[in-house]
Amino acid sequence: MKNLFKTRNLFKSILLIAIIMATASQSHGQQIKPSDSGYAPVNGIKVYYEVYQPAGQTSDEARPVVLLHGAFMTISGNWGELVPELSKTRKVIAVELQGHGHTPFSDRKLSHVTLASDVEGVMDYLKIDSADVVGYSFGGAVAYEFAIQSPKRLRKLVIISSTYKSSGWLPEINNAFKAMKPEFFAHSPMKTAYDAVAPDTTKWTKFLEQMFAFAAMPFNLGDSNISKITAPVLIISGDNDGLDKVELAKTYQLLGGGVSADMAPMPKSQLAIVPSQSHVSLMMQTGTILAYLNSFLK
Repeated sequence: MKNLFKTRNLFKSILLIAIIMATASQSHGQQIKPSDSGYAPVNGIKVYYEVYQPAGQTSDEARPVVLLHGAFMTISGNWGELVPELSKTRKVIAVELQGHGHTPFSDRKLSHVTLASDVEGVMDYLKIDSADVVGYSFGGAVAYEFAIQSPKRLRKLVIISSTYKSSGWLPEINNAFKAMKPEFFAHSPMKTAYDAVAPDTTKWTKFLEQMFAFAAMPFNLGDSNISKITAPVLIISGDNDGLDKVELAKTYQLLGGGVSADMAPMPKSQLAIVPSQSHVSLMMQTGTILAYLNSFLK
């Protein structure tokens, strides 16, 4: 009962911040329309995407960046503040993963391998040979898998508040994953966003249950696989975002970081710890994240 109470409080806090995020995104009046949107038929499902590109540039002129959202979120809910800024200089391809937002619910078993393959399928559909990939939380784990299985399609990788293995989260986060229930999301901004765009809103509970089961299942994409990633990687984390910072430091070392750059070459990968930020509030720091992205991806 005590753990359930803690879990309820955790999700109340997350959902409260999510409401603030949604309100902030709407109040700035920066919403822009995609230059293209639709569904890519991949791996037996239809995956929704939106494309944004700089004014006055053709589709082939701007360098592409793929955005992968967090769990239970939509493109606008996760990236609403960043897309208008990124698309001033970049071709932005934002994807809604299986069951999320416009992408229909499917009984297809969730796996990082399949979801990463979906991302590659969208790139194939849009005739994009390679791209920078940015993933937040759930989308970050998918981005790690994409780097592992599709290295030739990746230029640079940005991971925001995410890990490639269950032990990368603090124990209380893994316990919260196991205790999630549909009623925690009732009347939440995630539910509101889902109802606004989902092809079949009656699938909400099935979608949640599928995601809960996936989140509660331990996973590890493999230290050896991470160490073989050749693309430069930028890891952005809040100092109190639920990630185990000891494990995060080990991840950075696997990517070639954690050296004394006064005595050896500066690593091509980077690690940024943003102070006084939680897992959800980190995504509200639009200016900070944009500055890191612009510097790393240029």
